[in-house]
Amino acid sequence: MAATKTNKRKSASKAKSSAHRQYFYFFGNGKADGDASMRDLLGGKGANLAEMVNAKIPVPTGFTITTDACRLFYDSGMELPKGFDEEMMVQVAALEKATKLTFGDTNNPLLVSVRSGSKFSMPGMMDTILNLGLNDDTVAGLAAKTKNERFALDNYRRFIQMFGNVVLGIDKDLFEDVITKKKKDRKIKQDSSLQVVDLKDIVKKYKAIVQKKTGESFPEDPMIQLQMARDAVFRSWNNPRAITYRRLHDIPSEIGTAVNVQAMVFGNMGNTSATGVGFTRDPGTGANEFYGEYLINAQGEDVVAGIRTPKPIKDLAKEMPKAFKQLRDITARLEKHYRDIQDFEFTVQEGELFMLQTRNGKRTVQAAVKIAVDMVHEKLITKEEALMRIEPESIDQLLHPQLDPKAKYEVIAKGLAASPGAASGAVFFTADDVVNQSSKVATILVREETNPDDIEGMNVAQGILTSRGGMTSHAAVVARGMGKCCVTGAEQILVNTAKKYFQVGKLQIKEGETITLNGSTGEVIVGTVDTIEPELSDEFTELMSWADDFRTLGIRANADIPRDAAKAVEFGAEGIGLCRTEHMFFAEDRVPIVQQMILADSPADRQAALDKLLPMQKKDFKGLLDAMEGLPVTIRTLDPPLHEFLPREEEVKAKLDGLDPRSDTYEEDLEELQHTLKRVQELAEANPMLGHRGCRLGIFFPEITEMQVRAIITAALELAKAGKKALPEIMIPLVGHVNELKHQKEVVERVAAEVLSRTKITDLEFLIGTMIEIPRAAVVADQIAEEADFFSFGTNDLTQMGMGFSRDDVGKFLGGYIENGILPGDPFVSIDQEGIGKFVSMAFETGRATKPTLKVGVCGEHGGDPKSIEFFNALGLNYVSCSPFRVPIARLAAAQAALRQGTPATGKAKVVKAAKKVTRKTAKKATAKKTATKQTTKKAAVKKTPTKKAAKKTVKKAAKKKSGSRK
Repeated sequence: MAATKTNKRKSASKAKSSAHRQYFYFFGNGKADGDASMRDLLGGKGANLAEMVNAKIPVPTGFTITTDACRLFYDSGMELPKGFDEEMMVQVAALEKATKLTFGDTNNPLLVSVRSGSKFSMPGMMDTILNLGLNDDTVAGLAAKTKNERFALDNYRRFIQMFGNVVLGIDKDLFEDVITKKKKDRKIKQDSSLQVVDLKDIVKKYKAIVQKKTGESFPEDPMIQLQMARDAVFRSWNNPRAITYRRLHDIPSEIGTAVNVQAMVFGNMGNTSATGVGFTRDPGTGANEFYGEYLINAQGEDVVAGIRTPKPIKDLAKEMPKAFKQLRDITARLEKHYRDIQDFEFTVQEGELFMLQTRNGKRTVQAAVKIAVDMVHEKLITKEEALMRIEPESIDQLLHPQLDPKAKYEVIAKGLAASPGAASGAVFFTADDVVNQSSKVATILVREETNPDDIEGMNVAQGILTSRGGMTSHAAVVARGMGKCCVTGAEQILVNTAKKYFQVGKLQIKEGETITLNGSTGEVIVGTVDTIEPELSDEFTELMSWADDFRTLGIRANADIPRDAAKAVEFGAEGIGLCRTEHMFFAEDRVPIVQQMILADSPADRQAALDKLLPMQKKDFKGLLDAMEGLPVTIRTLDPPLHEFLPREEEVKAKLDGLDPRSDTYEEDLEELQHTLKRVQELAEANPMLGHRGCRLGIFFPEITEMQVRAIITAALELAKAGKKALPEIMIPLVGHVNELKHQKEVVERVAAEVLSRTKITDLEFLIGTMIEIPRAAVVADQIAEEADFFSFGTNDLTQMGMGFSRDDVGKFLGGYIENGILPGDPFVSIDQEGIGKFVSMAFETGRATKPTLKVGVCGEHGGDPKSIEFFNALGLNYVSCSPFRVPIARLAAAQAALRQGTPATGKAKVVKAAKKVTRKTAKKATAKKTATKQTTKKAAVKKTPTKKAAKKTVKKAAKKKSGSRK
């Protein structure tokens, strides 16, 4: 949404075509033109204000200028068409009538606030102006009317500062420097201690700043002030911090913002007035406790800006019991009405309560889970609604480490526990420095108080520390929304941004030095502290069990070692979708043996090396199969090119150059290195990702495949002899032609038959399938399906080859592609549905047409991406596989996909039955061909109790319900 010359030329026709639209919606005196359903038009704030007025809740009278007007503003070249201001004057007249105040009147002046209000909550990202309508004449009238000259002047200096910064674009620090110097000269700490004479001088100096910076006097006409403020709020829709916030939260840029103009109510009229913000429940923990902060004799900006440290809202019950009771009653009604936690703002003016705003509250993911589950139990929402309220990606925040309670550490300061979690990092004092350093080190952003311009730094920092501000300050609210560890209001800390250090007593922490934050306690700790894995709450377990009830897509994990497999089971995985066997070869004690295999001059020498690897591989596979306790384990045969296991050519040459001819082993070392160099040069490839790898290795070196199959089948047999269930699935990588799969399948069946012939066990279950990761494989999937028991889409390579993007080099241009709108996002994060997605759907449909009971899954990184999961669920795939820590994300995303697509938990029995049938059919075919095994797939055994107590019920239930689902 940007202004252009073309747009400007079209402005007249745009204005005519939109003349019939209603751009203004009034609210007040118990009646509003709009309601909560009109968020697209009135924005979230305007719709909720209207809804509160209709519910007879005390709200300052006002009107909303619609998002249509914002779009018209941008379409008309950053201005509004002729006649718009006249329409606005009609609204101002209605406001004057309702309030019995007059805009610009010197005796009975009407003052207004001008606030933004997008459809989606964007706290602190756009601009607000308070006390608009004041000038040299009306400030005198306000002073006379209220008999409080200090109050009037305090509002005037606030207005000039906000108007000067937001509307005129003057650096707010220039104004802050004036008031800071005044307080220093007067030896006072609080703004509230400034006297009338001080405020008069501040106003004079503020206006001088405006004159100097703009070349014009401060505007005195209230109507011109309102027009300028309205346009400034519209412009703020495209300020850098708002653009960044929208990008981070996937908010469309074209929706625009509304503008809300309301009669001012004042929390700074003395000790019978107050202002505050709060939540109907604790946004950090989700506890059903009234939560918030307030200040006596202050305006709302004082609370959120961190200028003064506010009081906990429970204290208001003592200071203003009547207003507190009314506030509790109203906010309880609001929560019940909206059926969600409410984030509200209020002002008490001389004992009378006014609600300035309500919206669904930002919360940590811990709180989101607890609130959703609690509200189901309270019968406010359904299980389906609870599941849809949690952003799948946000669950990742629950799975990260917390400080180890056994660790010893030095607490140097303590602030407010603004956002839970733990983070260690090097301290930096500006957002720019954090952004610049974040690719090199973990960072902590340290500020006196954050402001919306810090959004980029806050996004990349591991944690945020401020010396000012409360639990509802900018830092706290934004950090909670991002899931960042945050400590605010650590008042013992003196931050010196200019000299890049902070000080606590005599201790000085300089830029680059490491601290640790405990966002759950508010502790600031010197150095790095050990962490432990988080405990998952009972509410999380219950929510995940509901997800398992509704989803139809199976969830597996990518894991190569038993420890990762155990973690996957703990998080609810129903099998291993990808075991990368090459990772097992990179162990320190194995690399020399692998190199011996690669450097072998004869099949006999190669086999000797493979014989050494066989017991190691068998142990690997046995541990993995045992950890999964009868759940399917997909094991991919060796995939990468062999040169990856050898040293680089320059390293070998350097060793050759460094040989000492006087050494006793010189001749032997020389021969060995020359042979290694020769082999490295022979194996070198110009494009190894498309070279001699995957099934091509197994075809030219079948003994490698034979060793791996022998290890897999022997491991499964040993578990079977011990009375344990094992279900290996052998996956051949990089197949592009059906003959490649035929070749490797013959090797697998032959070796399996050979191993089984030496045992009395004849019913070992295993499957043979392939990865679909080459575009040609997707095109001829019908042919490949004739030989495969299952397909697993390797979407990483399929994306790379299908889009012609090298994963190693794409970073050089991908960011520019996204910024310039060439691509909607990173295709390696969320699958390109229009392009690569067609390969997936084509292969799935033609594969199933050939073999209706073909099992089909995904094992690329897209298996843990919620957007991609929605696509895979719609296709009807059996499962996705992702990293262990993304398993809970995938479980929730799959449930949401099923609910959105109207297919929750339907047809499970048919899917399970079909899955059993395919494995029997495949087994009969294999037995008739090679007499290897009966291969009768049975429903996977129920998992035993996992190690994590909190996840126990979920995992056990998931295994019972899902071991057969969509297999």
